[in-house]
Amino acid sequence: MSEPVFLKRTIVKQTLWSEHLQEERKLRIYLPPGYNEVLSYPVVYCQDGEEFFNFGRIATLAGQLILEQDIEPFIIVGVEVNVAVRTQEYAPFGNRFKQYLSCFAEEIIPFIEHNYPVRRTRDERIIAGDSLGGSVSLHLALAYPNLFSRVLSLSGAYYPQTREILAQEEDLSWLDINMVVGLQETEYTTDTGVYDFVQMNRDTRSLLESRGATVSYREKDGRHLWGFWQKELPESLLYFLNK
Repeated sequence: MSEPVFLKRTIVKQTLWSEHLQEERKLRIYLPPGYNEVLSYPVVYCQDGEEFFNFGRIATLAGQLILEQDIEPFIIVGVEVNVAVRTQEYAPFGNRFKQYLSCFAEEIIPFIEHNYPVRRTRDERIIAGDSLGGSVSLHLALAYPNLFSRVLSLSGAYYPQTREILAQEEDLSWLDINMVVGLQETEYTTDTGVYDFVQMNRDTRSLLESRGATVSYREKDGRHLWGFWQKELPESLLYFLNK
């Protein structure tokens, strides 16, 4: 027996050509139950798109929020990444960082807005990421404040270079960020070194708040893994989608 139409979701895979990156970029787009092209929808853009869908189970979580908690239906866009060059694209010291920011803001956003009925104000866009994906999401908001003001950060990798950039900002009163970090993330090894993610996120929170940003911050028992982030995703999504 098939699901009733109103329970069905759709996940579309698309590919666009990026002039900035000089390569194709794959996208996964979640269309909510009851999707109708004559309506308009809030949209969540995710770094590490494949992992958000496969390990974060964001499509399943979205359906539960919409059907069980009466959240307004929303669209999700997962932007996939080549893990081999992930740090080069997501970290502010990466050699593909500026090109990736330009690709996201100047190519991916227009592509989605041309093809799907997503809302086009920064208050109706959420940009989400885990670890370095959280960092690059914040950098996108800093670089394109006309496009993004809402950032969902799961154990953001806010390296010293990011904090230096934040320290130069004077007014972030337009920024609204939801941050979560696991208390067992005090000695996490990355491809650039070993970091205390708890202290890193505490320091970043202080920088953001001192410059007027709205920060929703929580620390929970958890490690730098999707098992932790998946559990925290619903609360982070609700923070923005309940407003």
